Amino acid sequence: MTVGGATAVSRVLGFARDAMMAAVLGAGPVADAFLVAFRFPNLFRRLFAEGAFNSAFVPLYAKELEGGGEEAASRFASQAISGLLTVLLIFTALLEIAMPAAMLVFAPGFIGDPTKFDLAVVLTRIAFPYLTFVSLLALFSGVLNAHGRFAVAAFAPALLNVVFIVALAVILVAGDHGGPRAGHILAWTVLVGGVLQLVAVMWDARRAGIAVRLVRPRFTPDMRRLVKLAIPGIFAGGVTQINITVGTIIASFASGAVTYLYFADRLYQLPLGIVGIAIGVALLPELARLIRAGEDTAVDDRQNRATEFAMALTLPAAVALVVLAVPIVGALFQHGSFTAADTRQSAAALVPFAVGLPAFVLIKVFSPGFFAREDTRTPMLFATIGVIVNIAGSLALFPFIAHVGIAIATSFAGWLNAGLLGFTLWRTGRLKPDAALKRRLPLLLLASVMMGAVIWGLAFLLGDLPTSDAGLVRIAAVAVLVLAGLVAYAGFAHVTGAVDFRQMARMLRRRG
Repeated sequence: MTVGGATAVSRVLGFARDAMMAAVLGAGPVADAFLVAFRFPNLFRRLFAEGAFNSAFVPLYAKELEGGGEEAASRFASQAISGLLTVLLIFTALLEIAMPAAMLVFAPGFIGDPTKFDLAVVLTRIAFPYLTFVSLLALFSGVLNAHGRFAVAAFAPALLNVVFIVALAVILVAGDHGGPRAGHILAWTVLVGGVLQLVAVMWDARRAGIAVRLVRPRFTPDMRRLVKLAIPGIFAGGVTQINITVGTIIASFASGAVTYLYFADRLYQLPLGIVGIAIGVALLPELARLIRAGEDTAVDDRQNRATEFAMALTLPAAVALVVLAVPIVGALFQHGSFTAADTRQSAAALVPFAVGLPAFVLIKVFSPGFFAREDTRTPMLFATIGVIVNIAGSLALFPFIAHVGIAIATSFAGWLNAGLLGFTLWRTGRLKPDAALKRRLPLLLLASVMMGAVIWGLAFLLGDLPTSDAGLVRIAAVAVLVLAGLVAYAGFAHVTGAVDFRQMARMLRRRG
């Protein structure tokens, strides 16, 4: 609840940021260049930080904390952060030098527009050091999470959005819409936001008395074990981001496609962050601790309840995004330079992304079952299969349905990956669905479909209001539809018995 709530705050601020960005940049060449520059360090953040260190560092740190105590855990964390910083500084320096060549790989479609290509190189060089700050942020967050401290680490990403909103407000006041200077300002904003995020978690660690300091990096047996687990974890933990990046590379060959995919991606990332990533962040240290303590029954219960809770929130979100794709994209982003035609193009990609949303969440729920047991190789294998399928599907569909084909391929690859993870956990006896999970999952799907029928009917009755040219009318109509969907789903979930709200309230009271 803490991580999901903090993520919700960050994502709401992120939507405010994206709405302002759509008004400032639209879907033109500066927008494409900046979004590539923004995604470039975020790709490596997901790989190095959220991939490698969430999958490898957290279980090892939790083991040190459980077995050797605070002092042993602090020594391990200090060695890890020192080694990570050294690698990041070298990697960043190399990429800064080789950025034009890297851009040929990550946005080859920009070659046909030298101005856009050069701007993308400059903006990415400015923004790329963000990787160092946000990777250290992930390590400190893992340490805090292992100590049961989630709040500050979860709220830290909101600082980036706050800084973005301030910068975009300055650009709007200055009236420099869609110009290269706006791209430069936003690239520097990425860097400032990374610094503020890191300072926040370092302050919380110091306040909690957690001693993590820089030391001379040494390749100790503990570090060798960390690297051995982290290398496959880089790929396994960042598979969704890898697939998105593959889509960005292919989309760079069509004008505006990068931007359409970005805004569609932002919408399905909201429930993915609030539900999937939040559950994964909270579940990994918990499973690592319980497995270390030999509490197998508790491990099974945590995994079943995590799956149930994830689907209770994800299935209705996926149905709603499919039914209301055009109205939601229009309400959030159709302002200023972002036109009704841009809304339709982004919504067309949002529908297949929404179909894949439950799979993306299940990947986050199932992966800790491997990572907590120090198995990063199996998820890496399945992630590799998913990426190959995604690339093949994107290349096959892109010539016919452009960016929509990329979204379809990404979702199909997500379902394949989630299916392989879940089946392997079940086959090896590490995922044992109990009677409650087996009974509730079909009921959750039924309640979600019934809710979808209600909001589809209400949207039909509202006529053109959800897609009105008047921005306030459009936003008000979508707000009515969202509220109706929430009420309808809660009612159907209660009537069918899919969710026991009384039991949930008792759990929250006990936690309090």
